[in-house]
Amino acid sequence: MDRISVERSITRISHEIIERNNNIKEMALIGIHKRGVPLARRIQKIIYDISGSKINLGSLDITFHRDDYRERLLVPQIKGTDITFTIDGKVVILIDDVLYTGRTVRASLDELNSFGRASKVQLAVLVDRGHRELPIKADFIGKNIPTHEGEHVDVLLKETDDEDMVMLIKDED
Repeated sequence: MDRISVERSITRISHEIIERNNNIKEMALIGIHKRGVPLARRIQKIIYDISGSKINLGSLDITFHRDDYRERLLVPQIKGTDITFTIDGKVVILIDDVLYTGRTVRASLDELNSFGRASKVQLAVLVDRGHRELPIKADFIGKNIPTHEGEHVDVLLKETDDEDMVMLIKDED
């Protein structure tokens, strides 16, 4: 995906969120660190531009909720969870860049539960690459990019990487 495709996907996701949820004022957007946070900010801005309603925005750091964090990180990089509003009774939309095995989403739900009880949790992702290990499905998807063993998806965003792009990368043997 090039810059224009990324922008169109984010805009489409924003419109779909508005269409599927009647009361925008009872919604909250929560980005999953790292690239879910800038995606959530962009979606918040687009929804505001369309509806005139500013939605609560937060971020989740799931480092210690991952079932594999001890294996993945020698010294975990803690980014911190930032939810300064109540999620009780709200429709929470979790936002991430890539949906793969579902383990990040499971960890996010664990972390989210410590902040209250949302009326509903929905999932928005820029890319769904398949290969789920858990029964998790996104509600809003920018693009489905089926992958094979030995491939992965790299998402670059201008906020973190100075450009918007999604690439399918073949692992080198």
